[in-house]
Amino acid sequence: MKSYRIPGYFFILFFLMMPVLSAQGVSDALRLAYPGLGSNARALGMGNSYIALSDDASAMYYNPAGMGLLKRLEFSGGLDYSNYNNNATFFGNSTSYSNSSTRLDRLSFAFPFPTMRGSLVFGMSFHTTKDLTGALKFSGFNGGSSSLIQNFLNTDIPFDLYLTDNDNNTPISGKLNQSGTILSSGAINNWTFSGAVEIYKNLYAGANLNINNGSYTWNNEYYEDDTQNNYQGRTDPGTAETADFQTFFLNRILNWDLSGWDAKVGLLYQMRNNIRFGITIQFPKSFTIKEKFDVAGSSQFGTGSVYYLDEGKYSDQVEYDITTPFELGAGLSYSLKGLVASVQATLLDYKQIEFSGAGQGLTSQYVESVNKDIKDQLRAVVNYNAGLEYTIPTVGLRLRAGYFVQPSAYQNDESIYDKKYITGGIGFLADETIGIDLSYVHGWWNDFGDNYGSNISRTFQKITLDNIMMTLTYRF
Repeated sequence: MKSYRIPGYFFILFFLMMPVLSAQGVSDALRLAYPGLGSNARALGMGNSYIALSDDASAMYYNPAGMGLLKRLEFSGGLDYSNYNNNATFFGNSTSYSNSSTRLDRLSFAFPFPTMRGSLVFGMSFHTTKDLTGALKFSGFNGGSSSLIQNFLNTDIPFDLYLTDNDNNTPISGKLNQSGTILSSGAINNWTFSGAVEIYKNLYAGANLNINNGSYTWNNEYYEDDTQNNYQGRTDPGTAETADFQTFFLNRILNWDLSGWDAKVGLLYQMRNNIRFGITIQFPKSFTIKEKFDVAGSSQFGTGSVYYLDEGKYSDQVEYDITTPFELGAGLSYSLKGLVASVQATLLDYKQIEFSGAGQGLTSQYVESVNKDIKDQLRAVVNYNAGLEYTIPTVGLRLRAGYFVQPSAYQNDESIYDKKYITGGIGFLADETIGIDLSYVHGWWNDFGDNYGSNISRTFQKITLDNIMMTLTYRF
């Protein structure tokens, strides 16, 4: 029989979560800092190159100065559908897995105030700024001498599952089939309060305040199976029922409750009615994350015995803050005879991301170690966007196409890890009053992930994202 040992909860939790999930780590920061796809079908159809256009209510998201161009009250809203597909290769085996979401992505109202000259416009909007849907599935035989069981020997998990003796020794030394799934879901939303004014002829300034909220769920099921019958003896010499090890199973569920705020300012200048320049400053976004993680697991033997983890022992809650970097954007658009071309670039220095919140479940040493990892691993990048729109004059139909790139935030990453998107769309505006816009986006990039250690049990991933967005507009 097993003897009882003191669990040491926090020691167990951090060493439990870090190898596979990297809780409170660099990947968590990037989950919040990477830009989303926005919430306007016209903008997305043009590759989200919208800083210098922004002549509708969605300016509250892209460039608040553009609201100054509105001359009529405007109400708009929309839906989007996203499908995330991940083709993972793991020890020579390829497995595809997908996940999808459909959600309300925007409700906006803009109100131009009557003025003697110039313009003054206020607005309020709800946006879904980022979708957090993801998926991964893998399975393969790891012929090496490592396993997650061995990696967890500095915790009580193998001991509690009768995979070790009383001295924490295990006969298991790799050569197991490893498999698992990861599903993630959630979104980041904001409530935006915005205003714009024409401060000089054809020069507009605007600002917004965003109140953010959202949620995120990460669910990982992981298996290690002795498919080649390498371990027929007892894993715990004192327990006969532990003969013929078959399966180790671990389930980890991470839940975030997000809240926070941020602000943006912008300028837009219109020259000769067909050229526009725009600049924006997105101030750092401050997020408070209330994180809850639950852990369950089991071991199964050929004797028919199954042992389970005490879920209460390995589950806990923490709270911390993440601040994202400044985003400095600039754009140019040009229109001629129904054709509009737009380009823009945005600078983000991911090294400026910062964790805080020591004393709320995290030690100051741990927080500083994560911040050091951010400085050591991340870099500054420039995202760039380009788009075209052509209006067929006889029918008022607008055709759109675009392309944009979000480079990887990690130092020395090759371009295959950059997120690349091609876009297209159509739109129709009846009597300058009722409009409908549709867009389609296809994105692709590579990624990889480690189940434990570094490049010992690694998945190589080819990811594609397909999104369909619809926006309805009414002006009165």
